[in-house]
Amino acid sequence: MTQEEACSALGVRKQTLYAYVSRGRIEVRWDPEHVSRKLYRSSDVAALKKKRDLGRAHKSIAASTMAWGEPIINTRISTVVRGRLYYRGGDAVELAGRATLEEVAQRLWDSDVLPVFPTVRDDVPVPTAAPPRARVYASIALAAADRSSCGSMNAGRLNDEAATLVGRLASSFVTLDDEGPLHLRLARAWRCEARADLLRRALALLADQELTTSAFAARVAASTGASLGACMLAGLAALSGPLHGDAALRVQALLGEVRKKGVEAAVERWLARNGPLPGFGHELYPQGDPRATDLLAVFETPAEVRALIDHVRETSGLAPTIDIALTALAGHCRLPEDAVFAMFAIGRSVGWMAHSIEQMTSGTLLRPRANYIGPVAAEGGDSQ
Repeated sequence: MTQEEACSALGVRKQTLYAYVSRGRIEVRWDPEHVSRKLYRSSDVAALKKKRDLGRAHKSIAASTMAWGEPIINTRISTVVRGRLYYRGGDAVELAGRATLEEVAQRLWDSDVLPVFPTVRDDVPVPTAAPPRARVYASIALAAADRSSCGSMNAGRLNDEAATLVGRLASSFVTLDDEGPLHLRLARAWRCEARADLLRRALALLADQELTTSAFAARVAASTGASLGACMLAGLAALSGPLHGDAALRVQALLGEVRKKGVEAAVERWLARNGPLPGFGHELYPQGDPRATDLLAVFETPAEVRALIDHVRETSGLAPTIDIALTALAGHCRLPEDAVFAMFAIGRSVGWMAHSIEQMTSGTLLRPRANYIGPVAAEGGDSQ
C-alpha cells in the first residue's frame, strides 16, 4: 500500500503511520517501480486495523483471542511472523529442506538427543467393520490410559515417552519396519521409496504451526496433569475435523468436481453450494502459505491441481494452503486414500508433544471463562 492508502485505511496522519513503522507494527519497503516512494505491507495494516476496531473492552479482547486474534499463551516452540513460520527461531521452510522429522522434533522439544520413533505393535482389537482410523484411535486411547508421565517434570523422560508415542501413532496408521528414519519407513510401507524425500519434507513442514486448535487441545489436556498419551489423543481428536487436519477430504471432493465438470464450472458450483473453497486462503498467511509454495515447487503437480490453483489465483487472488499441496503430493506419489490425514497427524504429533511438555512443565491450568448469553434464571426459582 502507498502511504496515502495506508493512512486512509487506518484513519491516521502520516506522523502516526511513521510511529507504527518505528515500533515494528508495519513493515515498509522502497517501491521498486518508484525510487522515491515507499510501500507499506497491507497485511500489517489490515491486522492493525482489525485490532483497533475490536476496541479495548475486556469482552472484545477476550472474544478476539479465540478466533485468529490476540496471542493468549506464551510459547518458545513456534510462531508465524510476517507470513513465515519459525521453529524456535529457525525458518521452518529452510529447515524442511534438509531435516528429518526426528531432527525437527529434537529442535521443537529442545532436546540434546535425537529421538527415535520406534515401531510399536500393540495389537489393539477393533471390530472387523470399523473404519480404518478406528485402530489409530484405539491405540492412542490405550496409551492415554498409561499415567506414567502424569506429574513428571523430567524433560528427558517426557521426551522419551513423546518419541514412543509418535512412533505408536505412525505404526497405527501404517505397518512399518524398524530400519531408518520415519519418512523412509513410511515410504517403504507406501511403496514410494523413490519419493521418500518428498515425505520427509512434508512431515517437517507439518510438525507445528503456533497455537493451532489441535495444539491448544493438547495443551488444555496437559494443563490438567493428564498423561502425554491423553494429550496426543486430545490433539488427534481436534485434528480430525474437516476445518483442520481432515480438510483434505473437502479438497479431494472439490478436485473430483474439477475432473468431472472442468475448473470453472466446478468452482462456481462449489461456491454456490458449499461456500468458500477448501484449501485456499489462510488467515496467518495473507500473501500465501509458504509451506504449500515450498512443497509444490519440488514435484510435478497433477494437472487438475495446477489448473485449479491457477484459476483460483486469477479469479480471487487466493493462494493454495498446505492442504492443497498435501493432496497434490498424495496424487503424485500414488499414496493410499487416507495417507494425507496420516501424514498430517504423524507430522503434527511432534508439535502436540512439544506443546504438551511445555504446558506440563509450566505448571499452569488452562481454564478460560465463558460469556453466558442464555436465559437468566429467576431469583428463587427455575428459569422459564
